[in-house]
Amino acid sequence: MGILSVTVLLFSLSLLACLYRDLLFSNEGKLVRSVHYDHTEVIVHEKPGNYYPGEPKSDIHPESLQRSGNSRESECTTVPESRFDCGRDRLLSQVECEERGCCYAPLPGSAGPPWCFYPALYPGYNMGPLTPSERGQAATLTRASPSYLPKDISTLRLEVVEETTSCFHIVLKDPSSPRYEVPLPAGSPQTEAYTQDVLYTTEYQHDPFGFIVRRKSNGRVLLNTTVAPLLFADQYLQLSTTLASSLVSGLGEHYTSLILDLNWTSWTLWNRDMAPHADANLYGSHPFYIVQEEDGLAHGVFLLNSNAIEVVLQPTPALTWVSTGGILDLYIFLGPDPQSVIRQYLQVIGYPMMPPYWSLGFHLCRWGYTTTNATRSVAQRMHSANFPMDVQWNDLDYADKRRVFTFDPLRFGDLPEMVQEFHKEGMKYILILDPGISSISPPGTYPPFEDGVKRDIFIKNATGHILIGKVWPGPTAFPDFSNPKARQWWEDCIRDFLSKVPVDGLWIDMNEPSSFVQGSVEGCPDSELEKPPYTPRVVGGQLNSGTICMSAQQKLSSHYNLHNLYGLTEAYATHSALMKIQGKRPFVLSRSSFPGIGRFSGVWTGDVRSDWEQLRFSVPAVLQFSLFGVPLVGADICGFEGNTTEELCVRWMQLGAFYPFMRNHNDKPNAPQEPYVFGQKAQAAMRSALNLRYSLLPFLYTLFHRAHTSADTVARPLFMEFPTDPDCQTIDQQFLWGSSLLISPVLEQGAVELSAYLPAGTWYHLHNGQPFHSNGQYFQLPAPLETINVHVREGHIIPQQEPALTTAASRENHFFLTVALSTGGWAWGDLFWDDGDSLMTFETENYCYVNFTAGQSRIVSDPLNLSGALASLLLGGLQVFGVPSRPLYVLANGEKVDDFTYETDTKVLTVTRLALPMSKTFAVQWVL
Repeated sequence: MGILSVTVLLFSLSLLACLYRDLLFSNEGKLVRSVHYDHTEVIVHEKPGNYYPGEPKSDIHPESLQRSGNSRESECTTVPESRFDCGRDRLLSQVECEERGCCYAPLPGSAGPPWCFYPALYPGYNMGPLTPSERGQAATLTRASPSYLPKDISTLRLEVVEETTSCFHIVLKDPSSPRYEVPLPAGSPQTEAYTQDVLYTTEYQHDPFGFIVRRKSNGRVLLNTTVAPLLFADQYLQLSTTLASSLVSGLGEHYTSLILDLNWTSWTLWNRDMAPHADANLYGSHPFYIVQEEDGLAHGVFLLNSNAIEVVLQPTPALTWVSTGGILDLYIFLGPDPQSVIRQYLQVIGYPMMPPYWSLGFHLCRWGYTTTNATRSVAQRMHSANFPMDVQWNDLDYADKRRVFTFDPLRFGDLPEMVQEFHKEGMKYILILDPGISSISPPGTYPPFEDGVKRDIFIKNATGHILIGKVWPGPTAFPDFSNPKARQWWEDCIRDFLSKVPVDGLWIDMNEPSSFVQGSVEGCPDSELEKPPYTPRVVGGQLNSGTICMSAQQKLSSHYNLHNLYGLTEAYATHSALMKIQGKRPFVLSRSSFPGIGRFSGVWTGDVRSDWEQLRFSVPAVLQFSLFGVPLVGADICGFEGNTTEELCVRWMQLGAFYPFMRNHNDKPNAPQEPYVFGQKAQAAMRSALNLRYSLLPFLYTLFHRAHTSADTVARPLFMEFPTDPDCQTIDQQFLWGSSLLISPVLEQGAVELSAYLPAGTWYHLHNGQPFHSNGQYFQLPAPLETINVHVREGHIIPQQEPALTTAASRENHFFLTVALSTGGWAWGDLFWDDGDSLMTFETENYCYVNFTAGQSRIVSDPLNLSGALASLLLGGLQVFGVPSRPLYVLANGEKVDDFTYETDTKVLTVTRLALPMSKTFAVQWVL
């Protein structure tokens, strides 16, 4: 084994900042390259130190840190931005800090860097030799003396597994006592045999334990956990690492830009019913981040842990993970490009489900459609005003006394008939389904609760009785979706309700779970689960704020361990129930989320306000969920809280037309915001945006097919498609659909023009084919109220269809193609097509797939017919952008076409009145 021994260099303060990165990797401890893991990829996560009330006196003393060759002063000489906090919870005095064996150096007037921080080589675990294990290698870590944490765990088992050439897996756990571990979804790829060289190397520091992960191709350090101690106690796990750059995205769900702020920020992952705003833990938890490196490379890190987590970011750049329980179960994905990182992540958590085609249409909802007649009127007025719309929704207004699985006999007495009417009109219907089950109905009047009690499926409190919280219907019990019996009960309740009301999908809200009382109506016991030694910064200050007791008991574990999984388990139960009952592709929309939820559900971003700031922040919110494997995502168009304005609603409808999931949703007390309530100019702009979306649905559906089968992203950050373009690294006010369409929405009040970045190449305005030849630069684009700027990338072909008022109608219309020729005159595109709602059409080869190729002044289709889905559908026309001169004539399958036009100024060829079967090969040629 090679031993890396480096002497700490003492330079003048003016050089310290420049040299610090080298110093980070120059600790005196021995760094040993693993013999068996010469190319091992390692995952590193960082966790900040914290104070515990009544913490035991540490056995670590300042003098124990005096090592040969280092003075105390040199060990504590660290540039402020590179300090790792030894006491995040409170300001420690110098005495308290040094009792922990840490350095104390005040920085008056500085709010960021800690005053109390770890010295170099702070005592920690000692790593024993790596030995072969069932899946990889393992080693034992031991502490010579306890840390300052209560219930410190002195012996750990380290497991390292080369999952694939680009995925390395490292686990730290207590070998003597079982702790909660999040199970991977069934069918997730496991360790695979491979012959190619891995993309990573690892080095281990044995005392104190730490590891370094490098990218093999260039030696770049991706993670270095030797910079701060590993801490592992019963309710406090901490791991720190350097970061390869400051370009970090992920760690949702938070109200933030796409690139996270590393200036001494912390992000708490703890699911909470909380309207989006800054510095708050929101509805979902996704302990995954992706780092953009130099030269277009990227890597990602995933901590598979469902406990409350705080992630601390600092400008070193570095990151610290702190978890309140479970184990440290880490994956690192080497990419090497950003899209490969996401694909590797989804190979662990599962690829997203394929949505039904109709769910990509327009959805309309409001809390406050108080009767079936009011609900009918909304749908009728939409279609009477020629607004495309597929799905009418009802919020909790429909329910009798706000109890789920019921409908109000007076206001919604004819709900079944209304749903059947929608179906006859080619529409779908969805209603809300909260998990809280009313517990106070008179005996014999509310079977969901009584049957649940009989089957013993509700979450229990610490004394073994049903825990009662409070939600919309009043006192409520909460199903334990980790219990198979509860999932069967849930399916039976849904089956019984759908036999009366044939809804098409379910909207699962309030599933963090949310409760209007803290813990339960009886409070919570005074225990370490309710008041752990360390609580991350959460809204309300306690883990049970706005939810149920942490000591509540579920089938798999305590709610303390399972809270962040509640929405995921409910989504799984709901998806499974609908699939069995309906026998077709389910539609589920969830508010709470955790890694893997994209397999079962879409997500919306919660109770956004009707203002311009929230409009802007909805773009990075949608893009983050793309990184998290949830492509079916959108924000409430025009805003949910507060009154919208006409201009805001128009701009939000234009942006929302390019959310993968498009729904306008409004709160009860607000002014109406259905498209038909606005002035004629605003209505025309909204109608235009909706028709544009509906025309693009064949393309969008194909993108979802790629997401489902290949883990591609649908709504895509620019940095994922153009990773080597520095200007794309931080853009989050524009985004792509796939690799072909660039959307540049207006996000500022009063704007009638827009500065939009176009990456290098030729881009064509989708509306009129106007070319923009970019060297990678910003263009000032006109953006009047009726316009959203969408550009097609050269070399791509977009399959489209004539829009209609519903997808049921539009799917029968003629197709047309938009062909964006490259400077060399070529382009490519494809179309995935099936019946739109059958299960597993791709897996059972019950679909059609068509390649389109343009080159040498012609476009040719190559259909792969595996079903009859395209049998009666025709290509009615095409538009070709970038045709250099007016064609002499146009041929379709060798026959001259009379109906074509050519625009000399924009160089656009338009061919109409074609009738070419989509299920057969066709060729359209223009002769110059």
